[in-house]
Amino acid sequence: MYPSETPREQMHAAMENQQPADQLTTKVEEAHRNLKGMIRILEKMVELKDPYTAGHQQNVAAMAVAIGRKMGLTADRLESIELAGAIHDIGKIGIPTDILCKPGRLSNIEMMLVQEHAAHGFLLLQGVSFTWPLAEIVHQHHERVNGSGYPRGLAGKEMMVESKIVAVADVFDAMASHRPYRPALGEKAALEELRKNKGVLYDTQVVNALEAVLGEAQLVESKQTEKNTGLFRFCLESI
Repeated sequence: MYPSETPREQMHAAMENQQPADQLTTKVEEAHRNLKGMIRILEKMVELKDPYTAGHQQNVAAMAVAIGRKMGLTADRLESIELAGAIHDIGKIGIPTDILCKPGRLSNIEMMLVQEHAAHGFLLLQGVSFTWPLAEIVHQHHERVNGSGYPRGLAGKEMMVESKIVAVADVFDAMASHRPYRPALGEKAALEELRKNKGVLYDTQVVNALEAVLGEAQLVESKQTEKNTGLFRFCLESI
């Protein structure tokens, strides 16, 4: 910028310099939206594969965000949790449908096959350049703080906080929901499981945050059957 430039010329030059930056911002925002759109497609693919998990991933995502917000996580980390929760079971695409929808108790071999879905999910997602660590969160969502989980037996600080949150939300919704091999156990039983194993299987801070969320939502003890009611409506509205 030269001293001989008039204020009008200086303003015009500044506006011209700003245009490339604005265009870059627009492209980044568009890429961000496209990635989120792809994640929603993956979410629907899982639900088509396993109708018994229809809505489960959405519930987990909403609940995990509510827990993370209660724990004071940043907006970026909350977004990671929301998106990872929405596709945490993506690896079930690699599990035979007759096993996923089997009306009776699974055999040991069948259970081992189902447990592979966390590793399958990681393999599906690791090659995609997401802004968020989705592959690792998905990989860890069945790990437990005492090292007894799968697929890698991670423990304590080896686990991401985001994964600990998704794990608790997953257990709560899975127990409270109907499954092919059993009726819904209800929210009370799910919360009792988490309380009993707080600090053993599940992170203490995460379980405490869930209890705070439940208290704010003023939940009834039994699982409501309509989609996105009770806790899940409360959580969705908080995103």
